[in-house]
Amino acid sequence: MSNTIHPATRIGAVALAVSDLDRAARFYTHNLGLTEFENGPNPWRTFGAGERGLVRLTAATGAPLNPRLPGLFHMAIIVPGRFELARTLFQLAESNYQLQGASDHGVSEALYLADPLGNGIEIYSDRAQSDWPRDEQGNIDMVTKALNLDRLLFELKGKVEPWKGIDPRTRIGHVHLQVSDIPAAEHFYTQVIGLELQQRYGDQASFLSAGGYHHHVGINTWNSRGSAPAPRDAAGLRYFELLLPDAAALAEVTARIEAAELPLSQQDGGVLVSDPSGNGVILRVEG
Repeated sequence: MSNTIHPATRIGAVALAVSDLDRAARFYTHNLGLTEFENGPNPWRTFGAGERGLVRLTAATGAPLNPRLPGLFHMAIIVPGRFELARTLFQLAESNYQLQGASDHGVSEALYLADPLGNGIEIYSDRAQSDWPRDEQGNIDMVTKALNLDRLLFELKGKVEPWKGIDPRTRIGHVHLQVSDIPAAEHFYTQVIGLELQQRYGDQASFLSAGGYHHHVGINTWNSRGSAPAPRDAAGLRYFELLLPDAAALAEVTARIEAAELPLSQQDGGVLVSDPSGNGVILRVEG
C-alpha cells in the first residue's frame, strides 16, 4: 500500500457554519455569482458553479467566528483563466464589494476578500505549470508580489457582457487552514492523509498537495499558534472535502487513518476525520 494519496485527488466542497445564513447566501449568489442548488444534504444549503457544489452553509448555533482559533484561513476558488478572474474582479467592483488584497504568487494570480461573516476567500487563476517558479532543487517556489489590477482588467477590453454568474467550470482549488501546531498538522496531512509537502514558509506555514500541484492544503499558525480547537457549535469551518478518483484510493487513505487510530465516521457520503487542530476532512469518491 502506498503512503501517498492518489495523484488525481482534488478539493471538493467547503462546509461552513455561519451566524447569518440568509446574509451569507446573498453574498455567494449576488456578489460571487454562485448558484444555489435546490437539493442538498440537510441541514446544508449548497452553492456552486455548473453542476459542482463549492460551498455548503448551515446555521451556527454557538459562538461567532473567532479568527484566533483553528479553522478556515481562506477557501480558494479557482476560475479557468485570467479573463474569468478579471470578470470576477469587475463584478465585485460593480457590486461595490471590498477586496482585502491582490497578489501574484508566481504560480497563480489571486484576489482576496472575506464573506460578510468573516470567512476568508481567495479567487485565483493558475499560470501554466511550466511557468511556475522553482528553486535550484526544482521545488515549487511560490512568491507574494503585488498584482497589477489595471493590467488584469485590460483582459476585458471590449469584452464585458452582462454578468450571468461565475464561470461554470469554476471549482475549489485549495483550502488554507489555521492550525495550532505546524509539525502535528504536517504529520497528519502527509503521513496519514498522504499529501506531499511542496513548500514551507519558515516554521509558520506549509503547503501540501497531491500530484505535484502547488498546494491543495495550506496550513499556518499566524493567528492560531497553540490554540485549542474551536467549539463544535461555533461559527466557522465544519469540513472540507478531498475527492478521490475511485474506491481503492479511498480505501488506502481510510486504512492509514485506522492504523493511526484516529476517530472516523460516515458523513455526507464520505468518511470524516479531523486534523489535530479539529479541522474536519471528508474523504469520498468523486462523482
